Amino acid sequence: VQLQAFGGGLVQAGGSLRLTCAVSGSLVSINAMGWYRQVPGKQRELVAGMTSRGSTSYTDSVKGRFTISRDNAKNTVYLQMNSLQPEDTAVYYCNRLTNYEYWGQGTQVTSPA
Repeated sequence: VQLQAFGGGLVQAGGSLRLTCAVSGSLVSINAMGWYRQVPGKQRELVAGMTSRGSTSYTDSVKGRFTISRDNAKNTVYLQMNSLQPEDTAVYYCNRLTNYEYWGQGTQVTSPA
């Protein structure tokens, strides 16, 4: 299974970005998927998750601002990020919620103070 996350960038505080995770080798519709982020020196944290049935969950700091979704036809998972804040600055990764695949390089999101 290969996971490719992209769509990050530099955005002013209050702005928006949409991250994309292209999945190959398995179907997003039958996997519980998540978006994670990591800041240097800190542990990777789960930001948003979606079960195979489509139930979603979010870490408290992003509730109401971030939305995880998927397109089964494109085998892709998205993370819509609105009202970005400096504390959202991190490298973002997508992966399963369990039985992780290779993490890859992720995509950098930077929202300067």
